Amino acid sequence: MNIPGEVIEKIKKLASRMDRKINIMHLCGTHEDTVTRYNLRSLLPENIELISGPGCPVCIIPDTDLQKIFHLLQNARVILTTFGDMARVPYRGRSLFYFRSKGHDVRVVYSIFDAIEIARKSSIPVVHFGIGFETTMPSTAIAIMDGVENFYVYSAHRFFLPAMKHLLELGEIKIDGFINPGHVSTIVGSRAYEGLKRFQIPQVIAGFEPYDVIFAIYIILKALMDDNPEIFNEYRRVVTEEGNLKAKDAMNRVFQREDWDWRGLGVVPDSGARIRDRYSDSDATKYFEDIFGDFTPQEDPVKKLCRCGDVLRGLITPEKCDVFNKACNPRNPIGPCMVSFEGTCNIWAKYGGR
Repeated sequence: MNIPGEVIEKIKKLASRMDRKINIMHLCGTHEDTVTRYNLRSLLPENIELISGPGCPVCIIPDTDLQKIFHLLQNARVILTTFGDMARVPYRGRSLFYFRSKGHDVRVVYSIFDAIEIARKSSIPVVHFGIGFETTMPSTAIAIMDGVENFYVYSAHRFFLPAMKHLLELGEIKIDGFINPGHVSTIVGSRAYEGLKRFQIPQVIAGFEPYDVIFAIYIILKALMDDNPEIFNEYRRVVTEEGNLKAKDAMNRVFQREDWDWRGLGVVPDSGARIRDRYSDSDATKYFEDIFGDFTPQEDPVKKLCRCGDVLRGLITPEKCDVFNKACNPRNPIGPCMVSFEGTCNIWAKYGGR
């Protein structure tokens, strides 16, 4: 870890001139991994709080989406493809790996294009459980535009920037600055955050090295001191002003925004990525409309013990949850924050939290 001492000293000097607690929220699971792995919080003054937000794409998927996929597996003969973390998320003690153990064809893929290759070789419908923010959404869009026969997508993708707006409007905690998600920003570009400037808080797009995060904190504190609520791009080596134009075009062509539910955040306006009607031939919810139509959601009583939603909103740190690293642990997770390698609870359990 290489963090010049002068940056830490500048942070301490700025913090000493602030007579209140400063809450800085980062918005990426990889940022939390960097922060906790290298114990960056220990370098910060007591009045600077670095908060983990809803930056884990597996964690924010509500149980309803997972229940629908379980319902599909129980009522149709399909090959289901998904990413590894999603396959371990539990609901009523079951996961997609559980269904695989019972003979259902559930396959973990590293890319949606692996799923397409499976579809090309199979006579059984292949359904891909599409999750993720703008980082993975373009590849799903391109796959859908290819129009491969026998291949369908259940879209659980979410647009991330509406969640930032939603957090600020909820106002449950005071957020003095955002460290914006690096991976999402490579796609959407720095200009995409202009709509959030009306909230008058500084934002820094940051990379994932320890120095990137520490320097982002310094930029935010300096901006607060100067009353300069701008958007700063610390990650210029990767993120441009416009972002990836081809990727954004693919997303906009294939997906239509809707008001969708997020774990912990409730319904977030304009955040859902519904597949447009012109691509309905690839939409699993349309192809299996009868099956999804008779689905009824149920509550998981065990999840009442889980405070993953509070962690995602930045209201608590993992150790404030009564079951953290006890009944809920990486080998026996109750909630997705303990499942995903980008989940704050998993990261704190792995590296010892504070």
